Amino acid sequence: MGVGIQVEKLNAWYGKGQALFDINLNVAANHATALIGPSGCGKSTFIRCLNRMHETIPEARVEGRVRIGELDAYNGTSPTQLRRRVGMVF
Repeated sequence: MGVGIQVEKLNAWYGKGQALFDINLNVAANHATALIGPSGCGKSTFIRCLNRMHETIPEARVEGRVRIGELDAYNGTSPTQLRRRVGMVF
């Protein structure tokens, strides 16, 4: 089975404060996946980076590579196009 989500060296900031540090993750296509961890560890920030909601927050920024299927989330794909494809549940 192929890779559904591929994340490489993902970093995220809120202003000057870094919230995510060099996240690398591969999730197989057609699998349910859960992110589990304590409050404040970055789960919601990570998901917001996958569906490009993080960039709607003033002074927030993201670096790294996110591919969802054949789409490159931050290079050549509009947020609307990406969100139609992703279909995540919080």
